[in-house]
Amino acid sequence: MDAAKLQTIQISEGGRRRSQGSFRYIIIGVIIATAIALYIAKPWATDSRIGTGKTAQPGEKSAKPAAAPANEKPTKAGDAVLTVSGYIINRERIELSPRTMNEVKWIGVKKGDPVKKGEIVVRLDDSEQKARIAEIEGQLAIARVAVERAKLNFNRMKQLRASQIESAEKADEARLAVTSAEAQVTQLEGTRAMAQVWLDWTVIRSPIDGVVLEKLSHPGELVTPQTFGGTGSHGPSSALLSLADPNDLQVEVDISEADLPKVSMNQPCRVSPEAWPEKIYLGVVAEIAPEANRQKGTLQVKVKIAKPDRFLTPELSAKVEFLKGGG
Repeated sequence: MDAAKLQTIQISEGGRRRSQGSFRYIIIGVIIATAIALYIAKPWATDSRIGTGKTAQPGEKSAKPAAAPANEKPTKAGDAVLTVSGYIINRERIELSPRTMNEVKWIGVKKGDPVKKGEIVVRLDDSEQKARIAEIEGQLAIARVAVERAKLNFNRMKQLRASQIESAEKADEARLAVTSAEAQVTQLEGTRAMAQVWLDWTVIRSPIDGVVLEKLSHPGELVTPQTFGGTGSHGPSSALLSLADPNDLQVEVDISEADLPKVSMNQPCRVSPEAWPEKIYLGVVAEIAPEANRQKGTLQVKVKIAKPDRFLTPELSAKVEFLKGGG
């Protein structure tokens, strides 16, 4: 019985040979896998260009760094002597006002519209001015007739005087009558010119190439050159439109008195808006206030931006770096 059990579990010679063959295959597979892993892990020489993943070829030059975006200047470590934050502003804000009290008839622009210098943006009521010009032209016509009559009378008097029929006094009066009639024409022509000026004032033109910042009145509204009786909301408006040049921007910053030695006129600067920190603009110190703020212990400085673009919005904050090499 025991011999029969041993015979059943005994491994034949052929089975032993097959087992040894499988073991050899396993060993060979492990060696191949290890060799592949070592080949992959070996630090082969790669191209020095970041992110290319290409193998460097003998004698091949590395690619140049990417150029800085337009309007930007690469930051150099240690070239900024002072960094402060301020607000982007228009160098000049122009408010268009009427020269006389009048009613707004038409406004041809709205907030955000671009305008050209000399472009008509507002028309005021001109009916009174046109009526005044028509009245003066009628008076001028009468005055010119009076001049002709005076000249005819003077020529007649000269003939009579030459014939000793009229006295010298009568001839002088006729001559002076001509001069008086001509003076009347000159006076009325001046009055008409003034009435034309008042008519021209009813047409409001843009004084600059810029953009409409704010619309301050509406058609049908009464406007005046100044607000009488204070600035209450019940009085007539004293302005029509607010304009500015979007290509003439500055950054307004407050410099503490301890940092004033680091700032000078015409000093180069770098400006970056807080909304677009990756954008960098060149600038220069254009204005240093002549008087400090005693309460805050600061002095106001304005930095002119060289080439502003659509990313710079007035009244938003910006960072200013004052650079070495100022004047």
